[in-house]
Amino acid sequence: MELLVVMSVLSILMTIAVPSYKRSQIRARESVLAEDLYQIRKSIDAFYADHATYPDSLPQLVENHYLRSLPRDPFTRKNDTWKCIAPEATENGQVAEGGCFDISSGSELVGLNGIPYCDW
Repeated sequence: MELLVVMSVLSILMTIAVPSYKRSQIRARESVLAEDLYQIRKSIDAFYADHATYPDSLPQLVENHYLRSLPRDPFTRKNDTWKCIAPEATENGQVAEGGCFDISSGSELVGLNGIPYCDW
């Protein structure tokens, strides 16, 4: 009988702890994603400030030493799934040179805030 009570208490504690643990793992990955996006965007801006053009691809940031290496996307777990967003035309129709104005995650998952990671 005592063993049954102990097992019941443990199962109740596990049903409370496991979802909380999973949520904290997702929150940690989201924090890493937000920091990676910030650092890559900062590197793209620095590249533009130095060259007056955006990089054609993300590996160009590594080649020119703006990044040590491309970070691994915490949700796709690959470093080649980042999506470059090309610059848009301004009001007078001019488009900045280069192919990578902004960056987004290649993940199709939706964050805890309800926004897909590819839209962060």
